[in-house]
Amino acid sequence: MKIDGGIGFDPSGVVDTARELEAAGYAGAWSAETSHDPFLPLALAAAHTSTLELGTGIAVAFARNPMNLAMLANDLQTLSGGRFMLGLGSQIKPHIEKRFSMPWSHPAPRMRELILAIRAIWAAWAGGERLAFRGEFYRHTLMTPMFDPGPNPYGNPKIFLAAVGELMTEVAGEVADGLLVHGFTTERYLREVTVPALERGMLAGGKDRGDLQLSYPGMVVTGTNDEEWEKARQGVKAQLAFYGSTPAYRPVLELHGWGDLQTDLNTLSKRGEWSAMGELIDDDVLNAFAVVADLDELPRRILDRFGGLVDRFSFYTPYELDPERLRALLAGFASAG
Repeated sequence: MKIDGGIGFDPSGVVDTARELEAAGYAGAWSAETSHDPFLPLALAAAHTSTLELGTGIAVAFARNPMNLAMLANDLQTLSGGRFMLGLGSQIKPHIEKRFSMPWSHPAPRMRELILAIRAIWAAWAGGERLAFRGEFYRHTLMTPMFDPGPNPYGNPKIFLAAVGELMTEVAGEVADGLLVHGFTTERYLREVTVPALERGMLAGGKDRGDLQLSYPGMVVTGTNDEEWEKARQGVKAQLAFYGSTPAYRPVLELHGWGDLQTDLNTLSKRGEWSAMGELIDDDVLNAFAVVADLDELPRRILDRFGGLVDRFSFYTPYELDPERLRALLAGFASAG
């Protein structure tokens, strides 16, 4: 299991963060698209690291088009010396239409076609075939020499796709190189819903499990004193409540018999009662979604729950956790494994 870190949300600190992650021994680092662009920080990180794999986790696919995604990924693959991972996600309809002013329709088929279009563009640049992609949602049929960067000396970057629902997970299995598991995913949902859907997609794409990587941002609750423990619990509960209020994530709760919780959280979110939402997350829900353990026990507990199930694991801590503690966690995996 590879252990990854986060690049952070502030691009001004990305160089120091990337260097620290590489020095500490992390396998990779992911940037997120929230209040900043997810690609630009990785260009900086690529210039100041040599072994750290770098990925977007995630970039909003439907806010862009296959051509500019293909170009961004191709350039970052070159700048990083072959260490870039293109992590894509669909986001949800209100954000695509109201925040990005882009079209929304049939997210799983559209995502499948978007990834296939990116691959067709890369194939044209590699010189293997003429660009002639015609789909239902995207059409790319023009590539003149001036705009053709040629073959990438490091090959194409891997494409990771974020998914929660079964249809999008099947798409990941069929056309992507990896799955970015959503943080709002329990071990049970992963085993009973996500992996079977991924296997159906792999079957359609003629792949086996060794062809794909599963990357999981696992929530953890830990601390060394009562104050740290309370901040960790409240931080994770608030994050779970935020995700749980989203209708698209209801199936995860329903698998555990907690469907009514989604309704209650959604109602509170529409009232703007954000602080009250976290109070609905009881210990059963918390322990299903998060690994709750003392700092020195976390590596073994994570390996017991997810070893052999996921290929990459990163610590999802929606609260402040001292970097020294994270380094101690990473070192703990070496002795626990």
